[in-house]
Amino acid sequence: MEIAFFWKVLVYSWATCETLLAIATRTRRGGGEVKDRGSLLVLWMVIFLAIFAAEAIHSKMPSNMFRGAHWLMVVAILVLLAGIVLRATAILSQGNAFSSNVAIRSNQKIYRGGLYRYLRHPAYTGSLLAFLGLGIELRNWIGFCVLVVPITAAFLYRIHVEEIALNEAFGAEYAAYSRQTKRLIPGIY
Repeated sequence: MEIAFFWKVLVYSWATCETLLAIATRTRRGGGEVKDRGSLLVLWMVIFLAIFAAEAIHSKMPSNMFRGAHWLMVVAILVLLAGIVLRATAILSQGNAFSSNVAIRSNQKIYRGGLYRYLRHPAYTGSLLAFLGLGIELRNWIGFCVLVVPITAAFLYRIHVEEIALNEAFGAEYAAYSRQTKRLIPGIY
């Protein structure tokens, strides 16, 4: 199988899975208190616009990242796969507690198992890694920045909204958990 074909299958499969996940795990008003503040809509809009803009740049500008080196495709695949695996592991470890929108259920507890022992938002770390892989595949620094910077900013907004909701719901317990773990990168941030 040609690497470019494998890349397309991987990216389209990932996009399809993320779309289905967003639909299937969205908390409705009766299932919990939704505290999303429109962050899911903002996130999806930024993702679509950033991908569209980056692809437009990619089609018009030459590959200038490390002189357009073909080995970047392999790096992009590995980074994308790492992001997908990290996100899937984080989501599966939460089970039914995972929601694609920010919502607090009455019986919800702070989950501290698996990856959540080290990070408060490992699913977002996985997503950001996946988008980093997507940016690397462009092999263009401007396209990379146009893709990665706004998407990272949208995720940081989303994390801000989620942490407000978790602090309101769990107070001192969440504050203690926050002191013990980093948001996205173990030991750093």
